[in-house]
Amino acid sequence: QVQLQESGPGLVKPSQTLSLTCTVSGGSITSVGYYWSWIRQPPGKGLEWIGYIAYSGSTYYSPSLKSRTSISRDTSKNQFTLQLSSVAPEDTAVYYCVKGDYESYNLLDWGQGTQVTVAS
Repeated sequence: QVQLQESGPGLVKPSQTLSLTCTVSGGSITSVGYYWSWIRQPPGKGLEWIGYIAYSGSTYYSPSLKSRTSISRDTSKNQFTLQLSSVAPEDTAVYYCVKGDYESYNLLDWGQGTQVTVAS
């Protein structure tokens, strides 16, 4: 079974760029048929999908966050990274990296999540 682990700073100042890395073990991020996504959950709210990078390297972002989001990967390290620019307190959330099935879009494996707080 694939394991995913998020890492990055827990506190980011407003207007700065949030950067998180997901390290994947037990499977390759270039394996055909899968995508690797970021999902977040603000306090007291539901899950919000941010975007994904597919096994091919193609990316897709939530329209509401597209202008501030970039997802990239380092295949040599089997990692993928989220960058969210111009953050505000509303971006405070638990951020999860998630493996999904590219055909069915089912979510398969989750990281444990990491709390990111945006505050000065």
